[in-house]
Amino acid sequence: MSPTKAAPGPGVLDALSLLSEVADELVVKSVRDTHLAWADRAHGLTRRATGGASSVPETLHRGIAAAVYEGIGLGLRTASRGFDKAAAAGLGPRLEATPRGRFVSSAVNGLIGDRLLQERPQMAIPMAVRLHGTDVEPEPDDLASAFPDATGQLVLFLHGLCENEAYWNRDRERQGTTYGESLTADGWTPLFLRVNTGLPLRENGVALTALVQRLVEAWPVPVTRIALVGHSLGGLIVRAAGAVAADPAAPDWNALVTDVVTLGTPHLGAPIAWGIGHGSRGLQRLPETAAFGRILDWRSLGVHDLVVGLAEDVAPLPHARYRLVCATLTESERHPVGNVVGDLLVRPRSAYGRDRHGRELFPGAEVLHVGRTDHFGLLNHPDVLVALRRWLA
Repeated sequence: MSPTKAAPGPGVLDALSLLSEVADELVVKSVRDTHLAWADRAHGLTRRATGGASSVPETLHRGIAAAVYEGIGLGLRTASRGFDKAAAAGLGPRLEATPRGRFVSSAVNGLIGDRLLQERPQMAIPMAVRLHGTDVEPEPDDLASAFPDATGQLVLFLHGLCENEAYWNRDRERQGTTYGESLTADGWTPLFLRVNTGLPLRENGVALTALVQRLVEAWPVPVTRIALVGHSLGGLIVRAAGAVAADPAAPDWNALVTDVVTLGTPHLGAPIAWGIGHGSRGLQRLPETAAFGRILDWRSLGVHDLVVGLAEDVAPLPHARYRLVCATLTESERHPVGNVVGDLLVRPRSAYGRDRHGRELFPGAEVLHVGRTDHFGLLNHPDVLVALRRWLA
């Protein structure tokens, strides 16, 4: 009896193949390069102490080390090719079949999503509306079936780096509701999007524009109003989409956008991204630490974009109301700790789009500070929910 083939889509074997490749490319080669760099330094000291009398121990050491590392690498590369062949035959469980698998897929796409699109496109997440863990095609029949109670008011939720649409359900048991559930009672139809957050911001902006345009054209009822809610990197993607020129032959969906809400969005960049960038450059200055710098440099273009956020060349939509939400670990955002660490990932100034010189990316925008919570607490916070219902009333 032949083995049963799984449904289409990336499988666990695809993930194992990628893991083997990464283990060879990053782990084994990094350990090898670091080992040999330290060995070269030690042998250099020995040569100077002995006047270069003998290089035999050094030659033997390098030869043995190279053979060991090459053998490990060959085994990993062979395993990767084997997993690829099995995955291409459709064998094994699907990565997207479980919440844990979807978590892994989203995290990997956030870290190296641009590389996946080029080298392993079957693992690259396409931007899509999601419902019950699957994509909903932006076609009339599919949308009508998925959203039988569709209204003309759409609120689109875009998650942050390495997240997926399920993150909007955070703390549902404790809060008793989510943003989407509450806004449904107010006449909105919530749409939760999943994004390959490892792609460049502007590329995701183009994809979001194309998707929302198709949604507007295929929606079961005429769309009268659109609100966009972005968490962290999702807020930057929303801004990038607003800067994409509309197709002259199609109605401009941006004209339907009345409200843009960003939750902990690093409009001016995120400290953690700055640290990764500086750390990478610093580590590469020494042979003994250069391999670890290369590991940091494996980060995606999406992570690179977090270093600077989006500057003034991406203007806000002139007809939309902007609401900017920031969080701090402290009760007051003016507290020295809260001002410096913010929500652990984003500082208040960046979340509000205000630079050190007092210039604002969003003049006249309404701002909301949420104290005593972290970056991910903004995904389902009672204070934010109250504000959302008021803003979208």
